[in-house]
Amino acid sequence: MRLHPRHIAKGLFYLALGYFSWLMLRITLQYVPIRYDVAFLFVKQEAITHTHYKVAFFSHVYTSIFVLLMGMTQFSGTLRRRFPAMHRSLGKGYVLLILFVASPSGLVMALYANGGLSSQISFSLQAVLWFAFTLLALRYAQARDWTRHREFMLRSYALTLSAISLRLFKWIIVSTVAWPPMDTYRLVAWLGWGVNLALVEGWLWWRKR
Repeated sequence: MRLHPRHIAKGLFYLALGYFSWLMLRITLQYVPIRYDVAFLFVKQEAITHTHYKVAFFSHVYTSIFVLLMGMTQFSGTLRRRFPAMHRSLGKGYVLLILFVASPSGLVMALYANGGLSSQISFSLQAVLWFAFTLLALRYAQARDWTRHREFMLRSYALTLSAISLRLFKWIIVSTVAWPPMDTYRLVAWLGWGVNLALVEGWLWWRKR
């Protein structure tokens, strides 16, 4: 049986997503049990003196892997057709985690972002758009406008994937260009979600044409 290039591309996408999700799980496990002296928190010693930052950080970290994996399932046509109840349950979990935990905690963390005002603006805008796109996806599902529901779920998941793409862009820049660390961070703060969203918008535009 000959595989269609579209199926091959889709398989490779899920394979890559699974691999990066595993890497995200490894990052998450660094903070289990709760620790303040590992990984990213090494450079956030001043921020973690604030209780609200600690609550936001660990809420964000501990839910990120679930948001990533639940969101991944929403684009499976097989799951949607054969197990619609599971599709809806995972979708609701994805939406609720973003609206009530991941996005609000991300906005709190954005106010303390490394790289100064530029990074703070970028991460704050991302958190607001993440909330808005996810809420609109929910509203369109409730209205049974499935076309717009899918479009805003794609936009929402593009921002969810910034957890992966930010680190990927950072690795590429550090490996190829000898930029100061803070300059690199300011750049990837925008690239991490901006490129993802631009790709989704371009794909939606192409589909409509």
